[in-house]
Amino acid sequence: MKTFHLILLPDCYAICRLEPSDPLPPWINQEGFFSITHTIEELSIVCKEAIVPRAIQCQAGWHILKFEGTFEFSQTGVLASVALPLAEAGISLLAISTYDSDYVLIQTEQLERALQILQEAGHTLQYPGD
Repeated sequence: MKTFHLILLPDCYAICRLEPSDPLPPWINQEGFFSITHTIEELSIVCKEAIVPRAIQCQAGWHILKFEGTFEFSQTGVLASVALPLAEAGISLLAISTYDSDYVLIQTEQLERALQILQEAGHTLQYPGD
């Protein structure tokens, strides 16, 4: 199985659900990581939980691990290298892929165990401030 260097991003994040007809909310204009996905069923936003208004439907308490580096679209096994050991340990994740890299979100209550599992699988970790 391939191994990677993973970077734990600072802050806690939330996964928000809005209606597909809703405009992009003004509170999403922020620095740092955020992701917006629009489908015919929903507008989904991942952002720092501290900026989410109370009236927004969301699930807070997520942390993000970024795969260090840029990956070619033809490269296989990147997400599987993290998803498989976590799934075997009963830890769920949410994956987000960008043009250059991949990110996985792990719930706060599972984070410590997830980091341990990933290190045991051979991944290296970088923590905020390192």
